[in-house]
Amino acid sequence: MTIRKITFAAVIAAVYAALTLAFQFMSFGPVQFRVAEVLCILPFFFPFSVWGLFVGCILANIIGPYGPLDVIFGSLTTLIAALCTMAIGRRSRGALASKVLAAAPPVVFNAVIIGAMIAYLESATIEAFWPAFISIGLSVGFGELVVMYALGLPALVLLPKMRFYSSLTAIYHQ
Repeated sequence: MTIRKITFAAVIAAVYAALTLAFQFMSFGPVQFRVAEVLCILPFFFPFSVWGLFVGCILANIIGPYGPLDVIFGSLTTLIAALCTMAIGRRSRGALASKVLAAAPPVVFNAVIIGAMIAYLESATIEAFWPAFISIGLSVGFGELVVMYALGLPALVLLPKMRFYSSLTAIYHQ
């Protein structure tokens, strides 16, 4: 853990929180397209960015409409997904199949965990929970799928080809 990596993570946290709040109208709720989630590709290349995503999600969810449950479960969801993306990146960075797979953890974990959390908050009974969970989970998962595969996957493929990436890599590894 170096000062550079901590600073790198702090910048990611700030950007994640800022993007979530800038697009707040579509970042929360049963139908959400959280643009900041595109940053969830970063652990594929930069493992320490996991912590920036986690902290950024905490900051954004503090201001969000779902209160302490979202701060806890939303942030842990991002942490788990980022750790999985990091693990995929450590195994293979070059193959397109690895990049396609690396975009999946945020989709799956958000659909299940955030879908369950919102269904729990919006359901009055256990009988109402299950239909709400299926509906909301699919909706949240769809929004995450759009963000991760329409924005995240192209970023996974194009980022290493950009001059900006070599600058980031130099900063990160010094």
